[in-house]
Amino acid sequence: MDVRVGDVIQTKKPHPCGANRFDVLRVGMDFKIRCQGCGHEIMLPRAKIERNIKKILRENGQ
Repeated sequence: MDVRVGDVIQTKKPHPCGANRFDVLRVGMDFKIRCQGCGHEIMLPRAKIERNIKKILRENGQ
């Protein structure tokens, strides 16, 4: 899956605050993402993130 720093990902399950969109801050074996609802930053393994991504939203439309 082609996820880049700066992308916004929409997840299948929402964060406990109710938001389901996250900013991608770091990509590698682990992803660092920030909730757009409450600003909480989370680091998760790549395998877990890739299973839970519903859609990738990009600014430039690619």
